[in-house]
Amino acid sequence: MSSPPSSPTPLVVSSPRKTLSLLRERRSSPFSFDPDEKKSPAAVAAFAAEHGPKPSEVYGFVGSITTVIATVIYLVWAYTPEPWLHSLGITYYPSKHWALAVPTFVMVTVTLVIAVYIGLNFMVTPPPTSFSTMFDEYSREPSTFVPLEGEEQPIEPISDLDISYVNDLMFGQASKL
Repeated sequence: MSSPPSSPTPLVVSSPRKTLSLLRERRSSPFSFDPDEKKSPAAVAAFAAEHGPKPSEVYGFVGSITTVIATVIYLVWAYTPEPWLHSLGITYYPSKHWALAVPTFVMVTVTLVIAVYIGLNFMVTPPPTSFSTMFDEYSREPSTFVPLEGEEQPIEPISDLDISYVNDLMFGQASKL
């Protein structure tokens, strides 16, 4: 019995563990990007042939083709008269009632889902007079830090501004008139 032929590239492996280690090695290898470097079309094609298409590209392509085919079949079924379908030998298909009912059900369902979503958001939003619109468990009071002499002033940590301070900044001039 002869041994299997050796792999032409080092990326073809028989173990998932080896595959992961090769991927780590590839990621850890230094990558130099030179924007002025022009790659030949043959090099770009060789790179694409070596790595293959991304799964998301394949799924997007198959999904778009499937959508187009399904739409064409739906439109042919919806608009072709029944005697024509019978003359083609197509006798088992849904009632033409569903050609209008299904899109209508879908549009009404989407509209109701949006309306319920907006309504639920209004229900869980506190009223404007509630203190929870100004303070919650994540509110932070500004901290004061006095550096020692000769030290630089550090960047202050993130904190909330007091509502009276904000009102004074925004409407302070109006109240002095």
